[in-house]
Amino acid sequence: MLSKSWDYVSNNQKGTCRAYLQNHILGVSEGHSAILRLVGVGYRATVEKSAVTKQPEYPGQEFVSLKVGYSHPIELGVPKGVKASTPQPTRVLLEGVEKEVVKQFAAEIRQWRVPEPYKGKGIFVNDETIKLKAKKIK
Repeated sequence: MLSKSWDYVSNNQKGTCRAYLQNHILGVSEGHSAILRLVGVGYRATVEKSAVTKQPEYPGQEFVSLKVGYSHPIELGVPKGVKASTPQPTRVLLEGVEKEVVKQFAAEIRQWRVPEPYKGKGIFVNDETIKLKAKKIK
């Protein structure tokens, strides 16, 4: 019965379905990870058990606290199923089973300081690089 219903699915949907299945299998067997690099003077991150400004969404939730140039630390709740750690003060390691959840949380962290092209400061996800622009000379 599956093969008959599979014939009605377009080729684009077959590729998407295959990719989702592959990501789920890879997530359960090996896990997905994202490494964030904080580049800038005074930029650092910590993983804490409790937050000052936020309430936990579920029991035992951890929080990533970022100090990235604002007058206050940014506190972000780690989603369920994602494990966050800081091997160095300027690195954040996110690990989890679901690729979409891990990458979405990495994007939410990156959103606070997107890499800028003049000084090269910001939060970089995985092996992301940017090409620096030259200074404007009059």
